[in-house]
Amino acid sequence: MRTKFLILVVTIFATINVSFAQDEELQITSKDSIVASSWIVGVGFNAVDDSGNVFDGLFNIGEEWNILPYPSRVSLGRYFKSGLGVEAIGTINKYKEGNIVDGVVNPEDKDYYAIDARITYDLNKIIGETGWFDPYVGVGAGYTEANDLGRGTYNAIVGFRTWFSDRWGLDFNSSGKWAMSQSEGATNHIQHAAGVVYQFGIEKGLSKRGEEKKELLAAIEKERQRQQDSIAEVNRLREEALLAERLKREKEAAELAVAEKAERDKKEAAQKAIQDQIDGLGRVYFKFNSSYLTTEDKELLDKLAAILQEHETVTLEISAHTDARGPEEFNLWLSERRLERTVNYLNEKGISSDRLVGKAQGETELTNECGDGVKCPEVKHQENRRSQFTILQF
Repeated sequence: MRTKFLILVVTIFATINVSFAQDEELQITSKDSIVASSWIVGVGFNAVDDSGNVFDGLFNIGEEWNILPYPSRVSLGRYFKSGLGVEAIGTINKYKEGNIVDGVVNPEDKDYYAIDARITYDLNKIIGETGWFDPYVGVGAGYTEANDLGRGTYNAIVGFRTWFSDRWGLDFNSSGKWAMSQSEGATNHIQHAAGVVYQFGIEKGLSKRGEEKKELLAAIEKERQRQQDSIAEVNRLREEALLAERLKREKEAAELAVAEKAERDKKEAAQKAIQDQIDGLGRVYFKFNSSYLTTEDKELLDKLAAILQEHETVTLEISAHTDARGPEEFNLWLSERRLERTVNYLNEKGISSDRLVGKAQGETELTNECGDGVKCPEVKHQENRRSQFTILQF
């Protein structure tokens, strides 16, 4: 009996020792932490390719890249836990005599200055933390003085940083710079950069491995607690209550969505019915080079006014058109006159102007093939001399 008791004690102590050994392996260490946010300052070099022959001579360094032999780039940025970063960059350079600039040989040395701001996103947030490799993409804007011409630019950036420690690393990137306005000869170009970066104001967080360790340690502690008391049962009941509440909210949300869809369908059906009623009236067709309404046109508009008076929430778009004969300027003026007479007549019938939206289209929206220089019978041209009606709001 005494022997069995000793064996039981030894077994319990052995189990406890194994448990403690496993816990020591799961302890979160400095290897499980990463830089979550920081300031980064950088100094380095930049190279500008403004040859106008970017994709054919992308690596034609000798004739198309312009590089100074001393540091020519400074940057300061703030990077956040979300992966987003904002950065201000200043660069200087010189277009060298004899290099290709915008497709021609540069006749003399010309200074280059640029101030840029950009927003970047850390791709490690998508592909997973690597610890030393830090790729990113970004967009930005800036001002560049190049080739004796200033221009605002839209920028797109791709690059990566490689870290030797939490503070020191190298930064490599390339930026496409598109001139906001290419008037006066402003051109697009590419700027490459490489330099040393230093992090400060560092705030650390856990890596994916560290988060996994943290979750696993929490699970172990929860299991221990469950073995000591009845917390697991309490948690189960609470989770069931939360699940029931969530299912109730989801059911209510689904019922509300069904009701809203039914209301939308009802409204769309009502609008379609009114539009079908309006389409059934036909269109106002004008005589050649005329903006006057005929008796038949006025009868149609009387019926249209009656529909609008019956449905007081309808806002109507009226578009007036001409055929393609005659100058475009005259046809636009003529369509404006046709629109004006159509709207005025509806106003006289009690339809307020705030329910009517007019568009004078001239000859820009023909209903058939009878464009400039195309011979067509009069009945075909008649199809284009029209005012038509579309519901904008119901």
